[in-house]
Amino acid sequence: MLTQLKQGAKVVGVKQTKRAVHDGKAALVFLAQDADPRVTEPVEQMCAECSVPVEWVPLMKELGSACGIAVPSAVAALLRT
Repeated sequence: MLTQLKQGAKVVGVKQTKRAVHDGKAALVFLAQDADPRVTEPVEQMCAECSVPVEWVPLMKELGSACGIAVPSAVAALLRT
């Protein structure tokens, strides 16, 4: 699934991901397992409430790289096309 994130339309970060989930634009949300749970748990709960699937990625560095950014990322979303 990370290959889809590399190629598809995406948003990175908690605020943008929450907005995409709330607006019904998120097809899949990625959460990093090594991120602070205070960051990931609210997003995971919001995804459950909005029926958006969640995929866990082992490392923030790996998620940031898949998003094409040079910094680690705790949260990202693949947008609907």
